[in-house]
Amino acid sequence: MTFDGNIDMLQMAFWQIILASAPVLLIALAIGLFIGIFQAATSINEMTLSFVPKVIIVMLTLLLTANFVFISLTDYFTFIFDQISALN
Repeated sequence: MTFDGNIDMLQMAFWQIILASAPVLLIALAIGLFIGIFQAATSINEMTLSFVPKVIIVMLTLLLTANFVFISLTDYFTFIFDQISALN
């Protein structure tokens, strides 16, 4: 495998990491921003108000996107193992 091939494999790995983690991270960011604005507007400084809804919504997002993440990572690893077996 050439240097460019290794760079391509690394780039694909980074894209898979981004695709697998982006839905959960974006939802957590949006919920955190919404709750932060709500707390600033109402002057409520309760720590559980920001923690509990974020955990619940992130868990729901994980449940909804688990199939997509599993399939995309399975396809990626199948491709990687095919590439490794083709080296011999």
